[in-house]
Amino acid sequence: MNETSRTLQEMAAGLPEEPGVYQFRSARGTILYIGKAKSLRSRVRSYFQNPAGRSPRIRRMLAEAADLDIIIAGSEVEALILENQLIKKEQPRFNVLLRDDKSYPYLKLTGKDQFPRVVLTRRAVLDGHQYFGPYLPASSARRTLKLLAKWFRVATCWERLDGSRPRPCLYYHMNQCLGPCAGLVSEAEYGSAVRDSRLFLEGRNRELRKRLLEKMNRAAEAEEFERAAGYRDLIRTVDKQSERVGIRQVSLKDQDFMAIHREGERAVLLLFSLRNREIRSRREFRFPEVDLPDPEFLASALCQYFASGADIPMIITIDRPMADADWITLWLRQKSGHPVRVTVPGRGPRKLFLDTVRRNAQLAFATAFRALPQGLEDIEALRDELGLDGTPFHIEAFDISHTGGELPVASLVVWEGGKPKRGSYRRLRLRRVDGPDDYSAMAEAVGRRYSRLMREGRPLPDLILLDGGKGQLGAARRALREASVPPIPLAALAKGEERIFLPDRSDPLPLDERSRVLHLVQRIRDEAHRFAHDYHVRLRKKALLTTSLTEVQGIGPATARKLLRRFGSLQGVRQAPREDLLRELGRNLTERLQEHFRRPSGPEKASEG
Repeated sequence: MNETSRTLQEMAAGLPEEPGVYQFRSARGTILYIGKAKSLRSRVRSYFQNPAGRSPRIRRMLAEAADLDIIIAGSEVEALILENQLIKKEQPRFNVLLRDDKSYPYLKLTGKDQFPRVVLTRRAVLDGHQYFGPYLPASSARRTLKLLAKWFRVATCWERLDGSRPRPCLYYHMNQCLGPCAGLVSEAEYGSAVRDSRLFLEGRNRELRKRLLEKMNRAAEAEEFERAAGYRDLIRTVDKQSERVGIRQVSLKDQDFMAIHREGERAVLLLFSLRNREIRSRREFRFPEVDLPDPEFLASALCQYFASGADIPMIITIDRPMADADWITLWLRQKSGHPVRVTVPGRGPRKLFLDTVRRNAQLAFATAFRALPQGLEDIEALRDELGLDGTPFHIEAFDISHTGGELPVASLVVWEGGKPKRGSYRRLRLRRVDGPDDYSAMAEAVGRRYSRLMREGRPLPDLILLDGGKGQLGAARRALREASVPPIPLAALAKGEERIFLPDRSDPLPLDERSRVLHLVQRIRDEAHRFAHDYHVRLRKKALLTTSLTEVQGIGPATARKLLRRFGSLQGVRQAPREDLLRELGRNLTERLQEHFRRPSGPEKASEG
């Protein structure tokens, strides 16, 4: 045992036999681990009684620990409340933290708005809006979103839907929105489209089919046969929709169901919230490294979930016994202001429904921890680190290259699924930049790219990555706003400092040098830099060659470019047969050119290029 461990053990022996919270800290003062205890002395001393029997995670924590803090609480419940408050605030590295699964998207219907919209999101939260999903695979969410826009014409963008826009956006002209942003639809008509969308998302196919059939018949009677055919196709699509799990009709009171599927140290916790006999939300939490026994793990997860502000029902149904159940139940009652019962059913409808939740947890585990390709793992990590709503499957990166402001060019490289998609790379000659102005150059490149995508109705990327810092980031944001491009996540990586800047964040994102996210962003940035630099060098060489030819009286830039295209290079022009030159230039220019090549300065300049 080293000196630090002995010191900590001595501190533990002197702790009071009272309930409270303890915190292990590193030598730098960083909080490593937070725990609660009925008896601080007994609990903390237990860490040093059999260190070898501890999990690898706790052994690593103890190896880094250099100090210990405690906070005495008035009761076990107060200790529980304080522990969850501190964990939520400090996010200690060695605690088992409850983090949402963000691998699969949800569709969010903003029910609070006058003109609701449907958008894709990675976070399903209890905020009064409706969430549908998660969608597996993720592409099915995007297909569903497109289907909603195409057939029901509800808004799927982030425009202000208050009728203040002078002209509707592109979606309206593509017949994929009713145009509430420009006041082109009444609230009643738009509300009907939202109701159809909600029925479709909720899987209430029988009711939706009846509404669509009525609309199809009305369209046919009005001889709007194309519209009627559209409703017919949509009815067929609805008929093919697989029914959701048959739990919406389960006659259960408002309650939450929690089930765990665990294999070794990896676990998935699934939570279903039933309200008004319907599934209000489905939450999935993944834990790649759990070394707590199941009762303690479930207690920690449940406390963190409800401490975050989630609605607390009167009944919480769990699939196994939980540690400190009495404390936690009392805390839930105090927090909610109403009676709360935590139960492990042995039979009846709750047990049957819990079995369904447990099977879903088993499926979620298989999906969560199935080996992903390295590239997909990287972009999943990038999504979490940048706090994006969606996985950045399609990333576009820009870099600028020039020599003292001369021949400015931009590169656009595309990465999909964490890998380069070289067939989609693009180069841009910049024409609006005066001098070495990297900010204006970036604004021109970004503005031109996404103005064109908007005009052509092509999909936008999930993330735009810029080579640069705050200046380039601000220039790109202005260019996107001027081009009326919907919000796209932006990030910039500054050379040398290797720091990631994000919009609306004053400080750069702190990333470890060994971070896989930093390495991914560096690879993309370096590829954009290489592509831009190569293009600039090629143009510069061509310019030098062209300049050498234009030194001949009578040969201008157009003629010089024609010769280079015809003979491939300056050396090719020098070695071209006189007959070929005569056909291209005529006798006088051919003689002047050959005389130019016979001078010593001509070949010397050629070798420099």
